[in-house]
Amino acid sequence: MHLTTFADLGLRTLMILGDLDEGQRMTISDLATSINASANHVAKVNARLVELGWVTAVRGRNGGVYLADGTRQASVGKILRQLEGPGEVVDCEGGAPCPLVYRGCALRHRLADAREAFFAELDGDTIGDLIAKTPPAGSGGKETLRPLGLPHVPGRSSATA
Repeated sequence: MHLTTFADLGLRTLMILGDLDEGQRMTISDLATSINASANHVAKVNARLVELGWVTAVRGRNGGVYLADGTRQASVGKILRQLEGPGEVVDCEGGAPCPLVYRGCALRHRLADAREAFFAELDGDTIGDLIAKTPPAGSGGKETLRPLGLPHVPGRSSATA
């Protein structure tokens, strides 16, 4: 199972916002910098998170975004189901439709079951659990930022990646 960039950014956003002190807000620009993503992508993700009720946005000079009440207790699986949407693991009916789709291909159904099992496994963790299990910034963990979607290459710093 591979998460969409949208869902990945959504989870990163919730974890970063969950690490803020009570009453603190974060601008989209600062949030984008902290999760190493473009401000445009982060703005779209935050619009959806606000729509779903996981994040609260405040407009204006002292505005920003912060976790909505109850988000820390939300299951990661539930949030991912909402961010990923109802799509399938493979596109059986896309540009070059698979001829097996019309025969009730078992693979399509098994992949749907596997996708749900993936989400179900994450139902046991909440956003608060993930935040609590993640060492705070500056605690000695490796904090090398790299562009989203690119694997870490040992021996290369993020400045040269």
